[in-house]
Amino acid sequence: MNEWFECKVKYEKTMENGMVKKVTEPYLVDAISFTEAERRFLEEIEPFMSGEFQVTDIKRAKYAELFETADDEADKWFKAKVAFITLDEKTGVEKKSNQNMLVQASDLRDAVKRLDKGMNGTMADYEIAAISETPLMDVFHYKAEPDEKPEFPQAGEL
Repeated sequence: MNEWFECKVKYEKTMENGMVKKVTEPYLVDAISFTEAERRFLEEIEPFMSGEFQVTDIKRAKYAELFETADDEADKWFKAKVAFITLDEKTGVEKKSNQNMLVQASDLRDAVKRLDKGMNGTMADYEIAAISETPLMDVFHYKAEPDEKPEFPQAGEL
């Protein structure tokens, strides 16, 4: 399971009208610690920053699942609260357990459609309790360094 961290960067951005404005933008980073999240985040954004910038916040973000797409029009991220419905066999009472998921889509309707498609084949009953657009700019996944050796070498590579 991935460990996600929401990292925020503050910098001066040139707006479409030519004005320069200080903005704070959030990004999602896959890492195992706060230190690694900051290091990886800086590696990812530094090439795109001109001038001074500052990482202003890093916090854990709990997402059970991410539904991404290569579709260029899907340029927004939506947070979906999904309630899984189980039945307590002893009491016969329905129980709901919530999980947050992140969906990349072009708009709200597209997000619901992509979430349902991603959940297709799920054995558990579920319902979408809430879905809303997030301010996330991008998601940075973990990439193993090419010179890293696997923890468990393949048979015959010893």
